[in-house]
Amino acid sequence: MEEDKSDANLDLDPELEEIYADMELMKERFAKLLLGEDMSGGGKGVSSALALSNAITNLAASVFGEISQLEPMSPDSKARWRKEIDWLICVTDHIVEFVPSKQNNNGITMEIMITRQRSDVRGNIPALKKIDGMLMECLDNFKDQNEFTYVSKDDARSKSSKKREEDKWWLPTPKVPPNGLSDLTRKWLHYQKDSVNQVLKAAMAMNAHILTEMEIPESYIEALPKNGRASLGDTIYKNITVDHFDPDQFLLAMDLSSEKKILDLKNKIEASVVIWRRKMTNKDGKSGWGSGVSMEKREQFEDRAETILLILKHRYPGIPQSALDVSKIENNQDVGHAVLESYSRILESLAHKVMSRIEDVMHTDNLARNPSGDLKRNSLKDSASRASGKFPNAQEELEKINYANAPTSMTLSDFMSWTLEQERGSKEELSNGNETATLAKQTSAINSKKLSYVERLETLGGRSPSTRQ
Repeated sequence: MEEDKSDANLDLDPELEEIYADMELMKERFAKLLLGEDMSGGGKGVSSALALSNAITNLAASVFGEISQLEPMSPDSKARWRKEIDWLICVTDHIVEFVPSKQNNNGITMEIMITRQRSDVRGNIPALKKIDGMLMECLDNFKDQNEFTYVSKDDARSKSSKKREEDKWWLPTPKVPPNGLSDLTRKWLHYQKDSVNQVLKAAMAMNAHILTEMEIPESYIEALPKNGRASLGDTIYKNITVDHFDPDQFLLAMDLSSEKKILDLKNKIEASVVIWRRKMTNKDGKSGWGSGVSMEKREQFEDRAETILLILKHRYPGIPQSALDVSKIENNQDVGHAVLESYSRILESLAHKVMSRIEDVMHTDNLARNPSGDLKRNSLKDSASRASGKFPNAQEELEKINYANAPTSMTLSDFMSWTLEQERGSKEELSNGNETATLAKQTSAINSKKLSYVERLETLGGRSPSTRQ
């Protein structure tokens, strides 16, 4: 009888019920990973690395979805994300390497080998968790704002908006006051965009570095053309091998009007880079280059191709993965690489979506303030930047510097207080006739600009893949 009562008490305890439910869910998740997503048990499943990568990707898709508007995540979704992502990445605690260590036994010092978490995992997992938290904080910052709202896609006002991009028809339309947002809210929105942009750059850099660490599968190599010219085509090959090469002019000559064409160009260039590298290291048994092509020329062409790939990566962060990246992920056998790549990739995708939603609101604000202007929203860069094929101009960089001393997480009310303090300090300095001190302070702010998120990752022990090897 006493045992029956204790069992009944356990059934009624909500905390224990939640623990048991989590345990069952963990069993289900890890059973699928062990079976390689083949629930029949027939041994036809994928590798453990790919199964774990898919699990992280699917979790992010189910928790975050499209992120249709700027608002904090629900407490349940946030709790689920924190709990289940910790389950999936906890396997990296057991990915170790042998390192030398000294042991003292009875006054005798001996050198032995001990296990320690693998260096790339030990450095990058805390960094990824850090930028994950920064991104969640950025979404939380939109809790108190009330100047812009959203109307559903079925609303008559949404249907009447002729300026709305057709490829985003399923998203709710931002609505701002008739005269646009206030100056303070507009500056705060720019600050939030800059903060998310730093997170995006950090995630992109880490993902690109991890992908370069993965081996190129033999199946991809076997499918390559016999030389770089065959991969690129005559037109692209001539543009990339001219005497005086300008990457901006090269991209202006390319048709980048759609996502498919951008991805096709990236696939061709990546294939040519692999071919050229293999020929330079004598790993390619296929027909070689012409005898008139020197080693210096081959290295020069490869460097140009790498430059173009880097520009495409930063200018179009939302495009799907290239054929080379997909092949690496599908054939990867390293569980540590799988976790780092998938985690950084979903954070990159999430940051890009938040950036796009911020730009939606900014575009609507521009239309409200300039109803007669010919303003076209660009999901990644300003239309002028893309048309000229250049990166953000100096004025955009100065705007970033203006808010460089602000905290990393700032709600609209926090931003108002910070702005008032900055203005009060400037007025006091000017009223004292200390224009020189003010100028020196601004110059100091530029020279000692706040560390970017990538630089912060370095302080956390993360690896900063600023260049491709």
